Amino acid sequence: MHDHIASWIWVLIPLAAIYFGHQRRMARIDTPQSDAESERLRDEVRTLKDRIAVLERIATEDAPAKALDREIDRLR
Repeated sequence: MHDHIASWIWVLIPLAAIYFGHQRRMARIDTPQSDAESERLRDEVRTLKDRIAVLERIATEDAPAKALDREIDRLR
């Protein structure tokens, strides 16, 4: 029986190391490094949201596109 347990130890030790390493990496991903890093990430998200809003406005505004079409037609 002792040999049976010893053979399983060689399987369980690497599996435990992989599991605990994964848990440690996930803990680092879930928590920001510092308050400064959190604030930097918030600012970046705010900036990206502002840019998306501008792109949405450009994509949905019809008047400038029609004005551009008229200008192109006039130049032809």
